Amino acid sequence: MNRALQQSKVMRMKIGVIGSGESPKPKLAYKARRVGEEIARAGCILLTGSGLGVSYEAVKGAKEAGGFTVGFSPASGLREHEKTYGFPTELFDILVFTGFGLKGRNVLFVRTCDGVISISGRIGTLNELTIAFDEHKAIGILSGSGGVSDIFHDLAARTGKRGSRVVEDEDPRALVSKVMDTIKRRWNSRARSSRARAKD
Repeated sequence: MNRALQQSKVMRMKIGVIGSGESPKPKLAYKARRVGEEIARAGCILLTGSGLGVSYEAVKGAKEAGGFTVGFSPASGLREHEKTYGFPTELFDILVFTGFGLKGRNVLFVRTCDGVISISGRIGTLNELTIAFDEHKAIGILSGSGGVSDIFHDLAARTGKRGSRVVEDEDPRALVSKVMDTIKRRWNSRARSSRARAKD
């Protein structure tokens, strides 16, 4: 059996959702929940930075679909998480208290993901996207969601730097599928590289 297929049967893909921490308008909230639902229905684990906004809407969608959710908190513990950052605890199956603040949290969170899906967002989301790009994570953009998400593909291309493959779609189901396909290709590439090294 193909090693990447064996890996996918043992390891569940970990897909992060990033984006604006502000309360989204109803249409965007609905799409964010749909993203979470599709991640859960595909058997993947949903990861977020444990905050509010579009990523928490995705968490709601994932839980409604019976999914598993993990939040990476910038706080050192529960009190700081709730009181200092004002972040939720409900609906997360696991909360990881990094103690590294927002930017330090972003590194651990994004590096743990196999891919990320970006929905709108501002500077904090751009930070997560640049980490994902440099780490060659699969990146999916919810087209038309606004903010840095709508400009990132062009921004990455303008830098001339090689990094992640960026896919886009306005439909949550199609977007999740594209991100999963990108992750599978990366797993296949790693498997081929491992076989080549084993032959040397």
